[in-house]
Amino acid sequence: MSDPQTVITRFAPSPTGHLHIGGARTALFAWAYAKGRGGRFILRVEDTDRQRSSAESETQILDSLAWLGLGWDDGPEHRLPSGERVGGDERGVGPFHQALRLGIYTDHLDTLIDAELAYHAFETPEELDAKRQHARAEKKAYRYDRAALEIPKAERIRRAESGEACVVRFRMPDEAITVHDQVLGEVTVKPEDMDDFVIRKADGFPTYHFACVVDDELMGVTHVIRGQEHLINTPKHVALQRALGFRTPVYAHLPLIMNPEGSKMSKRDKDRAAREAAKRAGIHTTPVPDLDDSEFKAWLGDSKKQLPTFSLEALAAKLGLELPEIEVDDFQRAGFLPEVVCNYIALLGWSPGGDLEKFDAAFLKETFDLPRIVKTAARFDRKKLLAFNTDALTAMGPAEFKRRWRSWCESEAPDLVRKLSDEQFALMAEANQPRSKTFRDALGFSSFLLVETGEIVYDEKAVKKFVHKNEGQGLRALGELRETLAAVEPWSPAEIESRVEAFAQERELGMGAVAQPLRIACTGTSVSPPIGATLAALGRETALARIDRALEQLAEPAGA
Repeated sequence: MSDPQTVITRFAPSPTGHLHIGGARTALFAWAYAKGRGGRFILRVEDTDRQRSSAESETQILDSLAWLGLGWDDGPEHRLPSGERVGGDERGVGPFHQALRLGIYTDHLDTLIDAELAYHAFETPEELDAKRQHARAEKKAYRYDRAALEIPKAERIRRAESGEACVVRFRMPDEAITVHDQVLGEVTVKPEDMDDFVIRKADGFPTYHFACVVDDELMGVTHVIRGQEHLINTPKHVALQRALGFRTPVYAHLPLIMNPEGSKMSKRDKDRAAREAAKRAGIHTTPVPDLDDSEFKAWLGDSKKQLPTFSLEALAAKLGLELPEIEVDDFQRAGFLPEVVCNYIALLGWSPGGDLEKFDAAFLKETFDLPRIVKTAARFDRKKLLAFNTDALTAMGPAEFKRRWRSWCESEAPDLVRKLSDEQFALMAEANQPRSKTFRDALGFSSFLLVETGEIVYDEKAVKKFVHKNEGQGLRALGELRETLAAVEPWSPAEIESRVEAFAQERELGMGAVAQPLRIACTGTSVSPPIGATLAALGRETALARIDRALEQLAEPAGA
């Protein structure tokens, strides 16, 4: 164990989904608080929900934390993007998966049962539901009635040992419990507002309440930093700590993260966006092969239902919809910088003081403290995050932008990396940096390089505006420009740009009247990087072939 004065925090996700941005903020604050005080940061996997926990979710969570740069001292071993390995069990307080700690929990559970501070209960789910309905009918809050305690202790133990289905409940003390919270102050819960909650489920696994209390004690956790949604659980945890003779850590409950309009930021936002888009498009049967039609229709009609992640993403692709970023890997795939995400979410419910908003992880470690956490909910402003990211990309050195964009593309757009030479990639990096708010933007501006010449689809509105307007002025200019471009030497952005400008001046045409038809011929649209960089990246042979195809495909029929 560590020195009693060592600050030890933990982040304890359940591997039942991807890492929500709110969970990332919790991890960030716990990491910063410990690291800024020379302490230790623990990562613990709370996988006692055996039906919903998955190895895929755990990997995703660990990868997201690693991407954010939040390395942990104790916990599952993992490799950061830098190549550094984190985790391990230097202090001998593992394992760090709760499913591997059942023997530890059983020992402490037996202690409570022997002291008659916990007891087996045998009601079926149907019996408990009937009692809840009865309480609702009488307009009363349901509390477990301790019916199991009418059974003698020896009989309860005998029935449990014989294999009869049962749970174990903790016997709450008949006294008020006060939580001393560093953010919310003193929070007191009266005994009539608490009942004997379950600490071991019928499947033999401990509940969250029991496992986390035992683990926090045995792992030496001194400070528990978590979301305000857990505040309702904390009196239960304090009662358990007292019953087991454990310390009570310092608690700090963080404000919720809300959408700008005030709703809670959650994965349901993705389903809502997709549901609204599907209804606008008039889609009533599933357009996704792996999604059952009846499931799709039920989802359409029920705002509370959620589709599996892969089905939701496939549906969004069919609808041409960009789902709102909710989980950390959403922001990673969207091309945000991890240091920008950390900087921004640090401001959700906390401030370093003054007007300072932009800072790095080192500053956060030195500055973060609990008293500056606010009580009220924070609003997640995607426009502000995007502005932060834009500023960071703009300020980045060209070599750094190229390196990091390439690294992002290797994961999110490997086809671009495979198809482009180093020279082409460098051209696109240099051309796209000033106009990109995210790495995904830079990819979008470069997507014309992934399309085969014979598969280019021309934007009809752009063709009408820049190619066919003024009796085909753009098309004529394109035909004449083709011969000029064929003679350009060297084939470089600066030389191409210079020759196109000279061509426009010689014919007393605006640059747009020449460059836009050329851009449409080479990319299919009127939006691309600067024309010199666009053609240079394509290469002379491909650029001329695209111009030839456009001259053929976009020629207006006689009399049109």
